[in-house]
Amino acid sequence: MIFLLALCWIVWTPSFLVHERSIPVTYRRKKMLVLFWALALLVLCALLWNYKGQLKIADVADKYIFITGCDTGFGNLAARTFDKKGLRVIAACLTESGATALKAKTSDKLHTVLLDVTDPENVKKTAQWVKSHVGEKGLWGLINNAGVLGVLAPTDWLTVNDYREPIEVNLFGLIDVTLNMLPLLKKARGRVINVSSVGGRLAFGGGGYAPSKYAVEGFNDSLRRDMKAFGVHVSCIEPGLFKTELADPKKTTEKKLAIWEHLSPDIKQQYGEDYIEKSLHKLKNSTCSVNLDLSLVVECMDHALTSVFPKTRYTAGKDAKTFWIPLSHMPSVLQDFLLLKQKVELANPKAV
Repeated sequence: MIFLLALCWIVWTPSFLVHERSIPVTYRRKKMLVLFWALALLVLCALLWNYKGQLKIADVADKYIFITGCDTGFGNLAARTFDKKGLRVIAACLTESGATALKAKTSDKLHTVLLDVTDPENVKKTAQWVKSHVGEKGLWGLINNAGVLGVLAPTDWLTVNDYREPIEVNLFGLIDVTLNMLPLLKKARGRVINVSSVGGRLAFGGGGYAPSKYAVEGFNDSLRRDMKAFGVHVSCIEPGLFKTELADPKKTTEKKLAIWEHLSPDIKQQYGEDYIEKSLHKLKNSTCSVNLDLSLVVECMDHALTSVFPKTRYTAGKDAKTFWIPLSHMPSVLQDFLLLKQKVELANPKAV
């Protein structure tokens, strides 16, 4: 593609360097002909690329998939969606109530298991149960969806314990589940789909969420390369901000207020007594632009599971495609400028 664009530029350049009338008519015709065929080839490549992405594998109804975090949100919708498509879904829920509610909305083919991804013994026993359930067919798909937001607050408000929960769930839990399921995935030459976040490409706030997602991206890349020889494809999904329980503004506000109440007088003086009110107001405004259609993420999961040529990375949500991912490729000075504009100005940062 880059070669073709370069060819177009080379062919077109003479008209800028010399007067158009000084170029022979024959040369101009040849130039336009080469440009036409180059553009035609570009269009053909785009059509072939699109066609390639639409090719689906056969007999998906006979394949087993395991999804974590199915109580609510993406995982819950994914379990219901793939159950309707005929896949043999094993949905891992954290709570009994979540599992019961999911079973009530799905067919008898779907099985639920209770799983806390931060409990190694629970993960090990669940993997053994899955092995006995899927038998020689192995596991076609693993969707690592379970995740928590943790606390979003300025870094100097936090303790190391505030970082532990999102890192334990989003990173170590994901790794533990993956390592225990890999033998079954190798047997089926299946697919691994890791749900990361735009927060794994660009840190938008203090706390353990962004570090955990950055680490997920690194684990995803190394796993993808290690599994190529086994025929196991690894994909990563990077959703923007969606309206799920993970991003519930009420819970986020409560956590931030609880930390504010226990801050030292020095830090409160530096930030200002009205800082928390202003920051919560900004948080409320930012949540007005969240993506409401959770199926955008499930569609990415579907393609990663059923496409003959799954993508390495998927981006879901308008904010992710038009702002977060493009911004992640920009110079740091531009990233800082745009993100700091969204932050509340401190009352007295020199009061230290």
